[in-house]
Amino acid sequence: MKKIIIASTSTLHGGTYLEYLTETLKEHFKNCSTLLFIPYARPGGITHDEYTQKAAEFFGKLGIEVKGIHEFENPVTAVQNAEAIFTGGGNTFLLVTQLYQNKVMEVVKTAVGNGTPYLGTSAGSNICGLTMETTNDMPIIYPPSFDTLALVPFNINPHYLDPIAGSTHMGETRETRINEFHHFNPQPVLGLREGSWLEVKGDTTTLRGELDARLFRQNTPPEEIATGTDLSWLK
Repeated sequence: MKKIIIASTSTLHGGTYLEYLTETLKEHFKNCSTLLFIPYARPGGITHDEYTQKAAEFFGKLGIEVKGIHEFENPVTAVQNAEAIFTGGGNTFLLVTQLYQNKVMEVVKTAVGNGTPYLGTSAGSNICGLTMETTNDMPIIYPPSFDTLALVPFNINPHYLDPIAGSTHMGETRETRINEFHHFNPQPVLGLREGSWLEVKGDTTTLRGELDARLFRQNTPPEEIATGTDLSWLK
């Protein structure tokens, strides 16, 4: 049975790393003593070791030991043997490129599909959708494919931002960009606001957190989805 947390962000303004998810993650990883961290997205260009240490400091408080996938000689075997997996945020183009280069994209998909508990934040959440094409990141590197884990049957836009009333910026909004995506792609896109997450248990996907999400579907007006809503129907 799938056990997945797909979070819009790792850190809320004014909080510390993963703090707002603490109780959720205690329950999510309650049967795990070790966790495999995937630091490939490398926010701000920090090293894999530095990023892994950041995750280890949080999960150490939960009694869970963290090792980075880069610490293993064979990343495929590391995923296959993992008790739990966490993919952190950063740049989605870089993350997806490294997942393909290290031949673990399909391996992670299989492991999580078979029940390995998974946490994704930001870029690590973006890859839970059908493709990475609704990321907000700059294309700093060219991945072999935009196809991702397809752990849910739609796309995700983490860090979803609403238009700011009275703003002098007259450029594109996040909604505009998603509408452009739908000129060429049929799959729904769920905009996850900061502090929101999806909880996947088996075939059930539920919106969690204090804020609603915004759902975009091709040829359909956008709609607000209330927190607590079962999204298992969404395809």
